[in-house]
Amino acid sequence: MKGRDLLREYQDWLLLELRMADNSISTYSGEASMFLIWAGSSGYDPAAIGSDEITLYIEARQSAGEGEENLSSRTVSRIMSSLRSFFDYLIAARIRSTNPMDRLKPPPLTHTLPQVMSIEEVDRFLSEIDTDKPFGVRDRTLFELIYSCGLRVSEAVELTLDNVFLKEGLIRVIGKGDKERLVPLGEEAEYWLQTYLGDVRPLLTKQGKRDVHLFLNNRGEGLSRKGMWKRFRQVALQAEVEGKIHTLRHSFATHLLRGGADLRSVQELLGHSDISTTQIYTHLNRNDLAQAHQKFHPRGQI
Repeated sequence: MKGRDLLREYQDWLLLELRMADNSISTYSGEASMFLIWAGSSGYDPAAIGSDEITLYIEARQSAGEGEENLSSRTVSRIMSSLRSFFDYLIAARIRSTNPMDRLKPPPLTHTLPQVMSIEEVDRFLSEIDTDKPFGVRDRTLFELIYSCGLRVSEAVELTLDNVFLKEGLIRVIGKGDKERLVPLGEEAEYWLQTYLGDVRPLLTKQGKRDVHLFLNNRGEGLSRKGMWKRFRQVALQAEVEGKIHTLRHSFATHLLRGGADLRSVQELLGHSDISTTQIYTHLNRNDLAQAHQKFHPRGQI
């Protein structure tokens, strides 16, 4: 079976048998696609490949670095998890009888503190966007909403017009596992949403297209994650700030806790199912305290 056909049937299996969400299918099939390309170019048959060859593949990915010096343990774990799923499919399809991933252990996960912007950096980033142009208003609204409401990139992509309740000052967010949550809008987010919906979004729609997504691209279609990442990098470079789009979500949580919000409230706003996931932001605050003590306390100097 050709790699393309194998990949298509694998995607059907993920959807119909495992009932995975679209984002998960995209991630797993993307990893399977890269693996099949590597296997084909290296002369390996997926039906007969073993754990030694899997190790070679992961080492090849490591040396490629994907834009970094080394892949993180979390990325390697994602690769291995995706390959395990792919070989499970090959077993289900009776293409092979064993899973070579059974002999391999994922690397231990290292927990790194998320990158956070200061309030001044967020303000500088947002003010750098040229709102004299329609797409500037769209971008200002988009990134304001991600920061003010603590959205994941995927959640911002999937926002539709019927998710916005301006009169109530709320948006409905569809998070991981299709879990819904209502998030309040701040004054800034509400202002830019009103401006975008009233003055700009009608200009971005195209005749014959009635896309329900809140944020549209220049073709009148829903803005993609790739499009969001591209715009973020451009603005961040101009504003001379470090970070990724997700940094705005991390900053949202950190700034709330610094302002006195309780952990449970932040958990609900972020859509975390487990409060232990939210607790990482309390570590950030402890680091802030340690740095402040070292800098300002007469006994804090090293």
